[in-house]
Amino acid sequence: MNRSAESTQNVTTHRKLICIGDPMTLPGDFPEEDVVVVDGSIAVVDQLEDPAIDGVWIARDKLPEVSELRGISQSGIMLRDMPEGVALLDTELRVLWANRRLLKWAGLTESPVGMSFYEVLSNPEIMGPDFCPFHTALATGDESNSTLHTEDSRYFQVHAAPMMHPDHSRQLVVTVNDITEEILQQQKLAAIHNAGRELADLRPSEIFMMEVDERIDLLKENIRHYLSDLLNFEVIEIRLLEQATGTLMPLLSVGIDQDAADRQLFAHPQGNGVTGYVAASGVSYICHDVINDPLFIPGVANSRSSLTVPLMLHDQVLGTINIESPDVNAFGDADLQFLEIFSRDIAFALNTLELLVAQKANTAQQSCDAIHSAVALPVDEILNDAVNVMEQYIGHSGEVTDRLRRVLRNARDIKQTIQQIGQRMTPLEAVPVGHQSPCHTALRGKRILVVDADEQVREDAHELLERYGCIVETAHKGDEAVLMVRGSDETSTYDVIISDIKLPDYSGYQLMLKLGMLMDHVPMVLMTGFGYDPGHSIVKARQNGLHAKGVLFKPFRLDQLVDVVKTILEDAEDKKKTLSADAPNASPNAGPTPDPNASPAPGPNAAPAPGPNASPAPDPNAGPTPGPNAGPAPDSNASNE
Repeated sequence: MNRSAESTQNVTTHRKLICIGDPMTLPGDFPEEDVVVVDGSIAVVDQLEDPAIDGVWIARDKLPEVSELRGISQSGIMLRDMPEGVALLDTELRVLWANRRLLKWAGLTESPVGMSFYEVLSNPEIMGPDFCPFHTALATGDESNSTLHTEDSRYFQVHAAPMMHPDHSRQLVVTVNDITEEILQQQKLAAIHNAGRELADLRPSEIFMMEVDERIDLLKENIRHYLSDLLNFEVIEIRLLEQATGTLMPLLSVGIDQDAADRQLFAHPQGNGVTGYVAASGVSYICHDVINDPLFIPGVANSRSSLTVPLMLHDQVLGTINIESPDVNAFGDADLQFLEIFSRDIAFALNTLELLVAQKANTAQQSCDAIHSAVALPVDEILNDAVNVMEQYIGHSGEVTDRLRRVLRNARDIKQTIQQIGQRMTPLEAVPVGHQSPCHTALRGKRILVVDADEQVREDAHELLERYGCIVETAHKGDEAVLMVRGSDETSTYDVIISDIKLPDYSGYQLMLKLGMLMDHVPMVLMTGFGYDPGHSIVKARQNGLHAKGVLFKPFRLDQLVDVVKTILEDAEDKKKTLSADAPNASPNAGPTPDPNASPAPGPNAAPAPGPNASPAPDPNAGPTPGPNAGPAPDSNASNE
């Protein structure tokens, strides 16, 4: 600002005139002491603060600067009414000017000129990153930013920029933005992430002590707590998708009518409400007004809007979360964002719970399997010895025979008891909703006899088949298998007999022939390695009734073993039905049907029943009867395998 010497020394109370340009252009005679000469329109603003100023004169040669003056006026109006707060501060941080928005945020009705900027905002807390933003801007000449937190829990971001002019002292232009919603949203997101980590956060001691139902109840309570207290949702429904059936099973209901909570819903876009649509599509859905939304099925009588998001894990829908409100348009984009983030945490918590339960079930199952595998073969040895001894006492000592039968029953009960304990320790309800057990129900309770000299094969038979509920017993050689079958009663007959084609005493085909003397139908499966069948045992067995699919080539997969066993079981069932259908056509004078497992009734002059080492009955198609010291009758076309 340039001012004449006379005007700067004039202290009169006369009215004054500001002159922009040459004062000689003033019309009429104006005392020099009443004229304030300035060199530009910017300086006019400072001089107008003097209440003695009556007007402004602009010389003609300065008229092009009128546009500058108009710009200053328009800028002032813009700054006054802009949506951000703006203030001009001096070096002492006193307010020289403030716009309406800043006054509104500060709750002031009068001009704050002369007040400290911090005083205007009730001395807020400086949260950084620059804890002295105004001093930094004044000292360095660079812009600075910081965040202020007021007592009424509002957050403002301030930006200070130094304004320097050669004719003015240094000043600060401060812009202020209300970022309360942004900060609160960030805090809410952080709280949601913390809540998500705590949903299924269990210490090892808690996992060890808590049962499955207790862990599920804890997770449900945590979900209810965070949805209600953190996100302020009052009406909540969570359903889990049963993958096999598509049914949406209720997990948690808060504020939902009981009829609505018990309603059966499916993951289908039609006829199953918004919940069914979201589960089928995997896409979130905001219902702004339930009256005008054809998808909506109310969960409470006064519902007017709802928000539903899917529970997703690895792009798979696990279930849904449904939130309802009595207000129209109660949910917006922020609510959708919060609930989608929290739904991912819920999905991970459910998955963590499932993994913990599965791990505990797996550990229990492994313990039972280890115990069972340790006793399975020794129990089989007891069975083999018991039937061998019992064979010698049949017809000689009924009491010893009865005791041996009890030994057989008790030995078999040991293995079944271990299996039952293992099943109780690994409940299926501990596994995720919709999970199906791999157990084939057709195999459960079926008795399988495996005959093989290889101990590893016998151990594998127990491990592979008993996981599906089969009752497995094993024998080393053919003679033991014959005695096991002969020593079986009605409750312990074998549904499938699996034998290697090369046993220590004779071939699998010869075993099939011997068992045919004890059973009406032999449900046989033959095993061979790499197609090895030098005596054409498999071919001849098929000619004598072996099922076309009753062959396993080592090494075989578990699914191949299961498929063959199921095929033999189905074939045996078909043969039983055929025999039952033919029974009415039998001769009316025929005697009673003989027990297929019983030994032939001896004649009055018959010799005592042979011992376990006696020669088997000769094949009717074989050659001459061997001598008393001869071994088992050989296959007519093959060597003993």
